Amino acid sequence: MRTHVVDHPLVTHKLTTLRDQGTDSPTFRALTDELVTLLAYEATRDVRVTTVEIQTPVSAATGVRLDSPKPLVVPILRAGLGMLDGMMRLLPTAEVGFLGMVRNEDTLEASTYAERLPDDLSGRQCYVLDPMLATGGTLAAAIRFLTDRGADHITAICLLAAPEGCERLAADLEDLDVPVTVVTAAMDERLNEKGYIVPGLGDAGDRLYGVAH
Repeated sequence: MRTHVVDHPLVTHKLTTLRDQGTDSPTFRALTDELVTLLAYEATRDVRVTTVEIQTPVSAATGVRLDSPKPLVVPILRAGLGMLDGMMRLLPTAEVGFLGMVRNEDTLEASTYAERLPDDLSGRQCYVLDPMLATGGTLAAAIRFLTDRGADHITAICLLAAPEGCERLAADLEDLDVPVTVVTAAMDERLNEKGYIVPGLGDAGDRLYGVAH
């Protein structure tokens, strides 16, 4: 597994405002959208393309287009939905699947409660959207779900990551013969006793959409 922390002033600038507890939900959503587009630029460096010949107004030229099958973008519900528009802005021709996963707050283990994905993902590059790589259990389960259906290249885009989550992810996927990359805006200090990233930014879903009762 490879981890790439995007070191760019604009990324750090937007992340700082996301962390601020005084940032309201509309601003949080807008900044998340912008930040994900910046992260997606780095995350798609290995997107598969095919060479094509085209005719410009001046002469023939050689270029590239996205290869087939198209990349699949998979937000993990619900917080991953807040990252979808920013990703699709950069990769508008990609297809989208949805994966609903919930973490048990006592055991910190993840389980799947909903999915809308092709049954056969053979040969597909998948981009998983999950704001927080905290304990790593949810993301590991999601990646297993996709590779079990045939996905052969996984890139996870996360706003924040914790060292414990990355270690858990690497350990859980050690036997997986599929390249996995995590692209994140920052590697934070640690997890607290509740499994939240420190300093983090709180619960991403609640800050995106408000607290559901």
